[in-house]
Amino acid sequence: MIEGGKDIRVREAREEDVGHIRDLFHIVYGPDYPHRKFLDETWLKRSIFNDDILLLVAEDIESGELLGSASVLFDTGTHSDLVGEFGRLVVHPDARHLNVGKALMAKRVEFIQNRLHVGIVENRTVHPFSQRISLSHKFAAVGFLPLKNKFHERESMALFSRHFGQALSLRRNNPRIIPEAHGLAHFALKNCSLPNDAIIDDDSPAYPQSHDYSLEELTDTSLPPLIRIERGRVRRREIFGPVGLQYGFFQLRVRRANYLLARERGVEGAAGPIAGAIGYILDPEDKNLRVFELIAQTDEVIGFLFKSLLDRCRKKWDIEYLEVDTSAYSPRMQRTLLELGFLPAAYIPAMVFHEVERLDVIRMIHLRVPFELGQIHLTPPAQIIADQVIRTFTCHKILPQVAQAMARLSLFQGLTEEQEARLAGICCVQRFESGETLFHQGTPADRMLIVLEGSVRVHLSEASEPVGTIQAGESVGELSFLTGEHHSATARTDGPVLAAVFLDDDLAALIRQRPDIGMILFRNLGVGLGRKLQRMDRDKVS
Repeated sequence: MIEGGKDIRVREAREEDVGHIRDLFHIVYGPDYPHRKFLDETWLKRSIFNDDILLLVAEDIESGELLGSASVLFDTGTHSDLVGEFGRLVVHPDARHLNVGKALMAKRVEFIQNRLHVGIVENRTVHPFSQRISLSHKFAAVGFLPLKNKFHERESMALFSRHFGQALSLRRNNPRIIPEAHGLAHFALKNCSLPNDAIIDDDSPAYPQSHDYSLEELTDTSLPPLIRIERGRVRRREIFGPVGLQYGFFQLRVRRANYLLARERGVEGAAGPIAGAIGYILDPEDKNLRVFELIAQTDEVIGFLFKSLLDRCRKKWDIEYLEVDTSAYSPRMQRTLLELGFLPAAYIPAMVFHEVERLDVIRMIHLRVPFELGQIHLTPPAQIIADQVIRTFTCHKILPQVAQAMARLSLFQGLTEEQEARLAGICCVQRFESGETLFHQGTPADRMLIVLEGSVRVHLSEASEPVGTIQAGESVGELSFLTGEHHSATARTDGPVLAAVFLDDDLAALIRQRPDIGMILFRNLGVGLGRKLQRMDRDKVS
């Protein structure tokens, strides 16, 4: 008996349930549901007898009516990864608030906990109900996938994971990650009750991009020579996914998987040997693409393959969302993806099995649509993760604008291009209305601002006349940052202002990681402060 007075039984689906399951998805999601296989009776029927899928239903014992359905897909990773996706939970609208969803989740966990090492679930963000169900069953928030699925409009997903059996005892320690993924990794590891043992790698360069290759698609004749390349398949795996080249040509086609191959250029235009390949799954209806494997003879072919795939996504397929799971122990691959426009969106500890250990994975996303999330509803753990991801995407969006202003910002004088990019990456750009107070005299200092457009007037007291003006290209709030004291003045905009905002905690963390940047910043702040004081003294005299 569950709340609401109904006796509910959760069981494995039978063939006679197929039509009812399809109707459930149609009633709840309508005909435009992006995961169309759940509206396909043939696929549902096959799923019931498929060992790679667990399909459950919840029924009213008295009436026999189906109130909900849920599944676990065991082919989310390759078979040796022991990863399953807890997906596609649906509850009839009339049965909501009867804990049907919780009953289905509990039965799924019961069925699979001896079969999987890692369970993941993507929950919609238009409402928090499914997120709460995941949290109540010990799933931890580890990611936020912006605009991943296309319903009537593109929707974002909150990503949760749970570990079973020996998963965490087999985890490799001390992943090496780029700084852009560190905040996300910190909170994901914490949510999974793991220590933050990630090592920030700010030195590893991206893989080079060579253009001296020809490009073709995989055929049955090109598969044997490609499968002989070990790097990326059985050695030095850096990209992970649900299939691999060893599945064979037929199974790859069944799963809508394909490869782009790079060949060395032979003599007088002849086809040379295969240098590498990139595997991908394309969903033309959802306009999504997932990279699942990268095979490479040398470093030089890696950048070429990714760049070629991105070109096809733009020119041929009109892809809006790209996703790739990369090793948290391969900072060069992470840096390569970052420079190609992929950004960290999830950090999943111990997700894949490689050789003798389970490896953490960073899910990186490339968006080709405007970063306009709309209204989202998140539980507190998911919100903390989402804040990290949203900030990364927002900062990336405004980086060109900040970079354009770098040349005229005295704060950045003497920084290299790489140092400028690292510093700009921790800021956010904010617009302020005319007459808006940035901070009050005597209040704690928690941020420093760089005026990009407009000007700011400084007042020694709330009602006093301004004693100075901060122009575009100058900083405000830096004295309190240097001293750790409360603001000694009030700053108020003189007309509309666009400013780059640096939070003190983030700036301090960056300086701890990169003392070379800190040394230049403090020198420039000191010089700028001296000039500002001199100008204020002249203003007083005049």
